[in-house]
Amino acid sequence: MANVCAGCGAALTPDMQSCSSCGAAIVAQPIIEAPAKSRGGALKIILIVVGIIVALGILGLGVIGFIGYRIAKNVHVDPNGRVTMNTPMGTITTTPVDNLSAAELGVEIYPGALSTHGSMRMEMPNGSGVTGAFLTSDSPAQVLAFYKDKLGSAATARSLFGSTTLRLKINRLEFVEVRINTYSNLDKGKTRILISHTKLTKAP
Repeated sequence: MANVCAGCGAALTPDMQSCSSCGAAIVAQPIIEAPAKSRGGALKIILIVVGIIVALGILGLGVIGFIGYRIAKNVHVDPNGRVTMNTPMGTITTTPVDNLSAAELGVEIYPGALSTHGSMRMEMPNGSGVTGAFLTSDSPAQVLAFYKDKLGSAATARSLFGSTTLRLKINRLEFVEVRINTYSNLDKGKTRILISHTKLTKAP
């Protein structure tokens, strides 16, 4: 019921049938309830979010598959392990090698280290390079100290995910990098050393 008379505005009580001031009949006002909130709103939002995530996942897999297809189409491996890759910048060729000298690597080979798989020569559109792979039973700290001494204070160092890389810029077109890895599960607890010597024909 209304709290005031619609005719004169006088105050009313719930039990009154007519206004005591003006005598107007009192009509009970209908109670309008607020519409109930949809319980499915939150569920719809969750389903939409899940759908978007699934769609992005499928799109990501498609992109990865396409990139893999393009790489496989442009890479050729011959029976001798020589790899040729055609890129928009030109052809890159890598050839496995058994032994590389300190002169080729641009720095001394760690004393007692043994050559292992991963050594190669590389020909690139803008230069060439060699990479030598070695294993030693000495600790990464010993190897790092040795190469810090050999490369000198001009070399920069960075560590990431269990490996430390020393990089020496000999000049604007020539670089030597020594990466020291500790993958005990792959190399039976030995320290892996990768030495790369790159000579460019033009600055990157």
